[in-house]
Amino acid sequence: MVEYKKPLPVPDPVTKPFWDSLKTHAMQLQKGSKSGRFVYYPRAISPYDMSEELVWTPVSGRGVVHAFTIPHRHPNPAFGGEVPYVVALVELDEGVRMLTNLVGVDPTPEAVQVGLPVEIVYDDVTDEITLPKFKPR
Repeated sequence: MVEYKKPLPVPDPVTKPFWDSLKTHAMQLQKGSKSGRFVYYPRAISPYDMSEELVWTPVSGRGVVHAFTIPHRHPNPAFGGEVPYVVALVELDEGVRMLTNLVGVDPTPEAVQVGLPVEIVYDDVTDEITLPKFKPR
């Protein structure tokens, strides 16, 4: 595998199950046992009812673009060869919103629209880390 030069997440005991699920290409998110609501980003306590009863639950990996931007430059040289690219806020079918990259689409406002249906793509960037990205469906 080619050396990955961009910043990477550092899993901790709370977030490790999320990163492990991505590594197996089967994303899971926390779901509150009491509230029944999905939680993203991973955390120790539900923001909906302050309960610690959060269960890792498989999700569809499908959603829609809620908002997006198209950077044409980046201060970190590791990103320089990829500009322009699409940074999207994806609202998953399960109701949470995830900041991610949109791939497989021209990085233009004509090609990317709010409401665009998308699905997850697993990007195995290292042996330990897989990043969730999305493509149009």
